[in-house]
Amino acid sequence: MRIFGKVRHRPSASWRQATDRAFTLIGDGRYEDAGALLTRAADLEPWLSESWFNLALLHKFRHDWEQARAAGLRAVALLDRESGAPDWWNVGIAATALQDWPLARRAWQAYGLRVPGSGQHNAAANSEPTGMELGSAAVRLSPEGEAEVVWGRRLDPARMEVLSIPLPSSGRRWGEVVLHDGVPNGERVTAAGPSYPVFDEIELWAPSPVPTWVVLLEAATEEDRDALEQLASDAGFAAEDWSSSVRLLCRACSESRMESDEGDGEHLDPHDHSEPGHPGPLGHRTAGDLWVPERECGIAAPAGLVRGLLDGWVADSPDSREWRDLEEVC
Repeated sequence: MRIFGKVRHRPSASWRQATDRAFTLIGDGRYEDAGALLTRAADLEPWLSESWFNLALLHKFRHDWEQARAAGLRAVALLDRESGAPDWWNVGIAATALQDWPLARRAWQAYGLRVPGSGQHNAAANSEPTGMELGSAAVRLSPEGEAEVVWGRRLDPARMEVLSIPLPSSGRRWGEVVLHDGVPNGERVTAAGPSYPVFDEIELWAPSPVPTWVVLLEAATEEDRDALEQLASDAGFAAEDWSSSVRLLCRACSESRMESDEGDGEHLDPHDHSEPGHPGPLGHRTAGDLWVPERECGIAAPAGLVRGLLDGWVADSPDSREWRDLEEVC
């Protein structure tokens, strides 16, 4: 096969050595040194799409989206297959980071995905690729730091809106949109049966103006706790019982196929590294059906609304509900 007058061939030993060494350096976080080697590899074999794919990958790791887009476009220009190439997915991520919507649409289509509105000669073809109906998934926030897996809604193949209330250690808020990688790194299985992929966050794409609060509740029953979550949702915001939703996992467990629900009764999970019976972020298990009235709850709501929500919640059932120690944490 000839590309631009060159015969397609296997990469040279020098190319392989430079590339292998570069990815070792990437693993050590030495991106500048790796970039020099991958640039040399591209000079040695400019006719290989892999040369430019590797450079695009490096620029993605560095969040240098202009360079990632440029290298990615050189990679796809040399592809010898019609669709499904990861080269196009990298182009889609870079284009999304840059809000280059025509290119993002082109990338997802070239990969083999259906993008509503593309191909039309109107404003929709240049707008965000909405309506792809990719459903729910989970995203690992701050994957290289204090990683936290939260639930979200996929806006397109590279962006997710966070629907959980993240812990303050993540630095993320409810309602934020994060750019995420394309290859799932783990899986969560619900009690109802469906499984959902876990994607790693790359960076924050759109911040949320809604602050995160932590409050201690006295909720006599689960129904009392549920009432606050429903009240916040009805107001267009969110409340989440961190005492039952937070689960500490080691890295190996987090990046594997894990159950996402506690189940009924006594549940001893060898992969759960939290403390049974300890409410709050350090653990979420309780023995059997025991309900612990003291709950640590995260609330995502504006400052002018949060106290009113809590007071309204208590007013609906003052004998079974209390709140105290409200604090803005993110």
